[in-house]
Amino acid sequence: MTPAYLALGSNQGAREEHLQGGVDALHAVDGVRVTAVSPVYETEAHTVRPEETQPAFLNAVAAVKTTRSPEALLRAAQAVERGEGRTRSGERRWAPRPLDVDLLAVGDEERATPTLTLPHPRLAQRRFVLRPWADLAPNFKVPPPFDRPVSALLAACSDAAALTPAPVALTVPSRPGAASDGR
Repeated sequence: MTPAYLALGSNQGAREEHLQGGVDALHAVDGVRVTAVSPVYETEAHTVRPEETQPAFLNAVAAVKTTRSPEALLRAAQAVERGEGRTRSGERRWAPRPLDVDLLAVGDEERATPTLTLPHPRLAQRRFVLRPWADLAPNFKVPPPFDRPVSALLAACSDAAALTPAPVALTVPSRPGAASDGR
């Protein structure tokens, strides 16, 4: 099975429940097993316009093992988002959402297609991704063009947005397809 890392974020509705629902749903996908989940952080929402305000995000990173191709894992992640109430039709960029799931890296895979870029092209600019990822897997070497461990990317990240540890603990389901006790 190939290791992969996915970022999860929520700033709409019952944020903690959406994150845990995302973890549970990913774990239930055939060929995907969530092996660990980072601590959760609360961050301000990135917006298109500086004057725009949105509810704060809860963010975490999940480590998974998968037999799926990166494209199939992306489709599964998008299905998980829909299961938590996200609709992409007509959604503006960086709009509030119940659940956002991004593929950060899938093993040492590199992709650049119209629907998938691996590793995630903006991960080095996002402290809200790198901080929880570094808590989970600081020595994971992110494939090119980054070609550095997560901890080194975090140390070099210029994103100055505030990050606050959230009093939330996500749990990994105890067996394949099982819902966690956290929901």
